[in-house]
Amino acid sequence: MKKTILITGASRGFGKIWAEAFLKRGENVIATARNIESLKGLAETYGSSVLTLELDVTNRTQTFDVLNKAHAHFGVLDVVINNAGYGLFGTIEEASEQEAREQFEANVFGTLWVSQAAIPLMRNQGHGHIIQVSSVLGIASIPNLGLYNASKWAVEAISESMAAEIKGFGIHTTLVEPIGYATDWSGASAVHSKPIDVYDGLRAVVYEELKNMPFGNPEATADAILKVVDAQVPPLRVFFGKTALPWINQVYADRLNQWEEWNEVSVAAHG
Repeated sequence: MKKTILITGASRGFGKIWAEAFLKRGENVIATARNIESLKGLAETYGSSVLTLELDVTNRTQTFDVLNKAHAHFGVLDVVINNAGYGLFGTIEEASEQEAREQFEANVFGTLWVSQAAIPLMRNQGHGHIIQVSSVLGIASIPNLGLYNASKWAVEAISESMAAEIKGFGIHTTLVEPIGYATDWSGASAVHSKPIDVYDGLRAVVYEELKNMPFGNPEATADAILKVVDAQVPPLRVFFGKTALPWINQVYADRLNQWEEWNEVSVAAHG
């Protein structure tokens, strides 16, 4: 059956690729972006199958209005994909108050507002699927992206709790956790804190590692997101990219080893 899918941040990157993938196979898509002009091409190509709406996910009132309008337009909202967000590059000391707040406003509160707006609509219709675009950095952190890491860890926690709360209403939750992809996430879409020179050496090491990473092909994620949406029982978590699982296996092994090493202290702390 034809599905109706809302995607935030649909003007570029994953959002644009996924919107086109759904539209090409005949689904209805509500494509949202802060600048509706950036969605003009989708509307011209796919006609009545696509509804383009302006949305700043940090505006809670607008978010509820847009999701209600989208639901009323097509009469149903089967899938909501929380894709809007960006990366803040810089060490913890370097991040300004405004940069830190804006990172959380977009990545955490934006995701929260969209989720809160979607849940009652999906609950009333008796089904739905909320897909949160998190990151492998929502599971393991790296230097120079601390605030971005933190925002995605928050998305992970919110979504895991939410999944248990709404599954009884017939609503599925999935966290998509991509590795690095060759999008403009680390380019035009990124924000960089004002550097402090004592971190230049660390920054150089991090950037060198990132430069040598085997970045994924964003177009390859189209088939993957279709499989997630089509799954009868969707996963709570799914990696996008081949290097994610080997890395996280090592991260979890290291964590477990350290917890075991300190277990005597942990047990004694119980009293």
